[in-house]
Amino acid sequence: MSKDMYSLLRPLLFKFDPETAHHMTLSSLNAVYATGLLGMISAHPAADPRTVMGLNFPNPVGLAAGLDKNGDCIDALAALGFGFIEIGTITPLPQPGNPRPRLFRLAQAHAIINRMGFNNDGVDKLVANVRRAQYRGILGINIGKNASTPIEQAADDYLICLRKVYASASYVTVNISSPNTKNLRQLQGGNELDALLAQLKAEQEKLAQQHGKYVPLVLKIAPDLDSEQIMQIATLLMRHRMDGVIATNTTLSREGVENLPYSNETGGLSGAPVREKSTNVIRQLAAALQGELPIIGVGGILAGADATEKIHAGATLVQLYSGLIYRGPALVAESCAAIRNR
Repeated sequence: MSKDMYSLLRPLLFKFDPETAHHMTLSSLNAVYATGLLGMISAHPAADPRTVMGLNFPNPVGLAAGLDKNGDCIDALAALGFGFIEIGTITPLPQPGNPRPRLFRLAQAHAIINRMGFNNDGVDKLVANVRRAQYRGILGINIGKNASTPIEQAADDYLICLRKVYASASYVTVNISSPNTKNLRQLQGGNELDALLAQLKAEQEKLAQQHGKYVPLVLKIAPDLDSEQIMQIATLLMRHRMDGVIATNTTLSREGVENLPYSNETGGLSGAPVREKSTNVIRQLAAALQGELPIIGVGGILAGADATEKIHAGATLVQLYSGLIYRGPALVAESCAAIRNR
């Protein structure tokens, strides 16, 4: 979809509340994809292949989790030129998430606040959707815990999801950094994270033998970490031989959006205001990891230059989400070109 076409559509979409616009957009994408026209009107990034985590990515720009929680739109989204797609966050059981309204645009700041709360149709529905999809590219599946599961039993939920999605995933992301599930970020603490990663890696080894294929495990972390916490997480990632890390999720900070409409809403802030925080975490992680495992950079990419900033900070791949809301699908090809030509 051209930049000009999306610039015409965006004012119409922004007349609706954000969650309604979100569902309208995905339904429309599926409808246009079904006609065969989506691939014709979408920009097609030039190939820029790279091998990361043993997987062959056609280009380094992916879709972040959260846009397609249930895997309803995999084929349509893939037609926009992404090098990889990540779906979820998914939980063992379906759950409605937090009450609406729970998604807010801060258009002046090119930002979004969400407190969705892992609303999804459950892991079984997602797996069924993946099996129906024709897409055969790199597919990440992002897993979480149900809100009703006590934090002390969180590992059980992650293990249930890991077992169920393993055969369908190119890689699996362990989301312990959403601010919208009570106490979830507690799992980023040293002892809690150490125990969780140990269980997940042991299960990954069993599943690799059972399925005859190795599916990489990736951890998604928050931008609201101090240097000591980042170093501790890096140490644990290397100790447990994790395959990658996604930096970062949304922030609880309101720096850069103070006094804007909706800035006092609870939830995670994404978009342009999180760009610098995310990049700083990537830079510190890269220094600590010393190339031991790859970093996928996400947070505040609204232009090609933002994507290359993440790469220069130490990321190997990048992901988009909020930038798509403000810039449209043309951002995919723009980011690919910027990274290729940096």
